[in-house]
Amino acid sequence: MLDWDDPLAAAPRRRDQPLMPSMTVASGSVTVGDRSVEEADVGLRAHGSVGHVRPTRGPTAGEALMGSVDLVPLADPDPIPVRPDRILPETGFPLPGPGNADPSEHAFDRSAEGGATGLETLEMGAGRVRVDDKKIINCRADLNQLVPFKYDWAWQKYLDACANHWMPQEINMNADIALWKDPHGLTEDERTIIKRNLGFFSTADSLVANNLVLAVYRHITNPECRQYLLRQAFEEALHTHAYQYAVESLGLDAGEIFNMYRELPSVARKAEWALPFTRYLADPHFNTGTPENDRKLLRELVAFYVIFEGIFFYVGFVQVLSMGRRNKMTGTAEQFQYILRDESMHMNFGIDVINQIKIENPDLWTGDLKQELIGMIRDAVDLESQYAHDTMPRGVLGLNAPMFEEYLKFIANRRCAQIGLQEQYPGATNPFPWMSEVLDLKKEKNFFETRVTEYQTGGTLSWD
Repeated sequence: MLDWDDPLAAAPRRRDQPLMPSMTVASGSVTVGDRSVEEADVGLRAHGSVGHVRPTRGPTAGEALMGSVDLVPLADPDPIPVRPDRILPETGFPLPGPGNADPSEHAFDRSAEGGATGLETLEMGAGRVRVDDKKIINCRADLNQLVPFKYDWAWQKYLDACANHWMPQEINMNADIALWKDPHGLTEDERTIIKRNLGFFSTADSLVANNLVLAVYRHITNPECRQYLLRQAFEEALHTHAYQYAVESLGLDAGEIFNMYRELPSVARKAEWALPFTRYLADPHFNTGTPENDRKLLRELVAFYVIFEGIFFYVGFVQVLSMGRRNKMTGTAEQFQYILRDESMHMNFGIDVINQIKIENPDLWTGDLKQELIGMIRDAVDLESQYAHDTMPRGVLGLNAPMFEEYLKFIANRRCAQIGLQEQYPGATNPFPWMSEVLDLKKEKNFFETRVTEYQTGGTLSWD
């Protein structure tokens, strides 16, 4: 059985910046483009905008919210604040091209030299790599030599991930297709849950893959950890494949699903929260090697491994897996079950990396950084609670938004404990204990009893 202790996260919050610049709040209504939505539809309010009311505080007007599916507000493509001199006064929109971001919001120490990259000039006759030469970050030893191992846990996680292999086409979607085509098979609320979660996850895993390939990999200077990162990047691509397979099988509008993170505020909020972290590390001038920059890397790892994968995914996981427990959309739910198992392993790897960096660089773990991370985790709980209200305004499947608020607080406490932060929500409990059973794949048949899940090496996994 999987141990639900995992990691945490952090990211700067800018409450003064509207998430959706194309949305304006007037007295009594919200305007999206040229359309007006009644003020009761708080789910469409731009997070952080003037007059914003969090849907997590009290009931949401369900009908107005459910009617918002066809509205297409534009998400801010660059959530880093725009310099005032780059805004066109006649339109209020930024000038096209680079240079919009306020340099103070993207500042880092440019004197840092970083560690090895693996692209160094070959040095004939150089000494062999020793275990003591290896470090997670800022290592100058040759990164092209996998052995000798220093971090056995990283190599074991790579082996476990390989043993965990699956492919979307192995999962039978016939029952899902029949149920989706049946006009009486699912309620509109249940259909909304499926579509909105496919919309969020279909691009969320791409954002994580971009973060790994374009940002994180360059700054992790240990070959066994890099080996796992390559496997994780493949699994993120596999998950995107799984969502495409579900969309194609169900005959959904692929454009609607994959573009949802730029059309639906509740989906866009989480993507916009995460993107600036990748931009920091992907900057070609950014290197680790100074306390300031090393803390930025540590904060970014918390943001993606602990918050994005460890908090932002969990409302959707519970919603879709709840449908599978009721024998609805069992093929889609089975794919989400395997994805949840993968993401749990990603999260645990990220926690180990974060904690190893702390051990090797204890001066990075300052009181200010810890407070920043706590603030980011609390913000994440609010954002994901809002997503629960937006995707489930009336309650369905025996679930309701307040249950998710409690669950997210419980999850956040576990994330905090995993990386050495104080729990933020004393007394929070887990209203979904069955989620642990979903992750227990050491059975003859999977949780939804649709197919045998004994892979050739699947029995090698240990969740202790």
